Amino acid sequence: MIRNLLSWLDDRTGYREILHEALFERVPGGARWRYVWGSTLVFTFSVQVITGLFLWTAYSSSAQTAWESVYYIQNEMTFGWLVRGLHHFTAQAMVILMAIHLVQVIIDGAYKAPREVNFWLGLILMQIVLGLSLTGYLLPWDQKGYYATKVATKIMGATPIIGVQLQQLVQGGSEYGHHTLTRFFAMHAGLLPGALIAFLGLHIYVFRRHGLTVKDPNHAPDTMFWPDQVLKDGVACLAVLALVLGLAIWKGAELSPPANPSESYAAARPEWYFLFLFRFLKFEFIEHFGLAFGAIYLPGLIMLMIGAMPLIGRTARGHRFNVNFTWALSIGIGVLTLMAFSEDGSDEAHQAAIHEAHRDAIRIQELAGGPNKIPVSGAVTLLREDPFTQGPRLFAKHCSSCHQYNGHNGRGRLVYETRDGKQQVALPTALDLGNFGSSEWMRAVVVDYSKHFAPLKNAPWFKAAKPDDEILDPDESEMADWSGDAESLRSDENKQNVEALVAFLVASAGYKDPPKNNLVARGQRLAVDGDWAGAINGTSCADCHSTIGQAFTPVADDDADEAPNLSGYGSAAWLKDFISNPGAAQHYGSKNQMPAYGKRMTSEELELLVRWLVGDYTPTLVEPYEERRAPGTAASVAK
Repeated sequence: MIRNLLSWLDDRTGYREILHEALFERVPGGARWRYVWGSTLVFTFSVQVITGLFLWTAYSSSAQTAWESVYYIQNEMTFGWLVRGLHHFTAQAMVILMAIHLVQVIIDGAYKAPREVNFWLGLILMQIVLGLSLTGYLLPWDQKGYYATKVATKIMGATPIIGVQLQQLVQGGSEYGHHTLTRFFAMHAGLLPGALIAFLGLHIYVFRRHGLTVKDPNHAPDTMFWPDQVLKDGVACLAVLALVLGLAIWKGAELSPPANPSESYAAARPEWYFLFLFRFLKFEFIEHFGLAFGAIYLPGLIMLMIGAMPLIGRTARGHRFNVNFTWALSIGIGVLTLMAFSEDGSDEAHQAAIHEAHRDAIRIQELAGGPNKIPVSGAVTLLREDPFTQGPRLFAKHCSSCHQYNGHNGRGRLVYETRDGKQQVALPTALDLGNFGSSEWMRAVVVDYSKHFAPLKNAPWFKAAKPDDEILDPDESEMADWSGDAESLRSDENKQNVEALVAFLVASAGYKDPPKNNLVARGQRLAVDGDWAGAINGTSCADCHSTIGQAFTPVADDDADEAPNLSGYGSAAWLKDFISNPGAAQHYGSKNQMPAYGKRMTSEELELLVRWLVGDYTPTLVEPYEERRAPGTAASVAK
C-alpha cells in the first residue's frame, strides 16, 4: 500500500528523480570530513530559522517592550531560555563555521574557474550572516546591545559620501532609539533571512552544477554523496548541535540590564567575533587616519582582495598568494582578538564595569520577578528607582572624592590620585562609610574617635589650617578627649556599658544590626544620665548633644547645641538632613568643610543615596562589592 502511495506521489511530483539528483552525486577521492563545513552551515541556518520563529511568537519590537518580552522568553515561557540559548550560540557557531568554510574553499582552490560565481555568492552570504549577527545583537534592547550597536551605526555614518544618509536610513532618523530597533528587527527577521535563503539557493544550485572540488582526487576510491558523505555531514551537524545545546544549558544566553540612554555603559563590547576590528580601530596610527580609514576603506580593500581571488588565482603563483594572504589575515584576526581579550582582562576599569553589569543583570531579574513585577513605564525604571543600584553610582559621583566605601568608590573601584609624581591609590580625606550606622561604626565613634576620624587629617583644608582655626580636629575636640580615655572605657567594669551605649545608638538609627533589647534601655540611661563607672563617671552624651535618644528632629539655629544634633543619629532622616546641609548650626556649623548636597543633587537622587547607605531597599542575593583597601591606605594619615 505504501509502495503504491509513493509511486502515485512520484508520478505526480517526480520526487524520486529529485532525490536521486540530490543524493547520488559522485565524490572524487571518497567522502571526507573536510567537506562537512557547507552542510553544517546550512544546518545552523535551519536551526536559526526554527528557533527564531519560536522567539518571534513572544517578541515585541518596541523600545518599551523589547527587553520585557525577552525577559518573558527567558524566565516565563516554557523552555524559552533553551530556545533563546540555542539561537544565540548557533549564531556564533555559524560565524565560526563560515570562516572555516571560507579558508577551506581557498586552500582547496574551489574558487577557481568555473566556480568564480559560486565563490562570489559565498562572499555575499558571508556579509548577510554578519548582518544577521549585527542586527540580532540589538534586539534584546539591553545595555550591551544598545551601546555596541550604537557604535556600529556610527561607523556607518563614516561611509564616504552617503554615510549620513545611510546612518539615518538604518537607525530610522537622526536619533538612535525606537525606530532603530524596529528597523533592525525588520532586517533581522525579514529582509536578511529572505536574502540569505535566495542566495543560498543560488549558491547550492551553482555548486551542484560544477560539482565538488577535490584537492586530492586520488586520496581514496570515489564514493557517492549518499550514504558516505551524508553520514559524515550528519555526524558533524550532530556535533554542532550537541555543542550549542551544551552551551545553552550550561551558560545560557546573557540578558544585561534594559537599555538606558541616560546612563553610560563602560562594559559595552561588540560580540567576540567583531573584537578584532574593535581592537584594530584602537591603534594610534589608525585613529590618526580616522574612523573611515580603519572601518570602511581598509576592510573594504581586504574584501576586494578576497573577491579578486578567482582572478588572482588563475596561476599557481597567484593561488599561493591567495592561500598565504588568507593565512596571514586569519592569524592577524586571531592576534587582534587575543589582544582585545588580554587588554580587557588586565583593564581594571573594564573588569569593574563587567562586574557591575553582571550585578545589574542579576538585580533586574530580582526586581522584575518581585511581587510588583514590571511597571507600565518599563523595566528600566526598576533600576532607575532602585537604591541598591543607584546608590553606589551616586556615591561614586558625589562622595568618593573625599569618602570611601569599604576602601573603594562605592562601585568596587579604587580611587587614584597623582602623588609624588606617581599614580597612587588616593588617601581618604573623610570617613569610610562602608559600615555606616553599624555596631562597628558606633563602637569606633565611642571608644576610638580619633582614629575613626583620622582620615580628615589627609584633607588639604586640614593641612592648611592654622593652629587657631576653628576646624574639626580628630585629636583636639572634646569628643576626642572623652573617647581618648581608653583605659576607662575598655575596663572590665565599662565593657558592658560600651556595648549598651552602642546598642542604644544603633537602635536610634533603626536599620542595622538590631540590638538586644535589654541593652538599649541601659544604653539610653548611660547616654542621657552618664551613669558610667571609673574615671568618666558622671559624664553623659546629653551634656553636649541634648537631643540624643530622640527621634530625629531638626533644630533651629538659635537652639542648636555647640555639638552636632544627634537626635536619630544614623537614621535615614538624620542622614538626609545632614547631607543636604552639613554646615547647618545643628550639624557642624562653622567647622564644616563638606558641600551642601541639597543644592547639588535632586531630592530623588538624595533619597536613593540615603536609602542605599541605610540599607533601605528590596532584599537582594547580589553580593556587596568586596572590600578593596590598598595596603597602608585604610589607616594612612599624612604626617
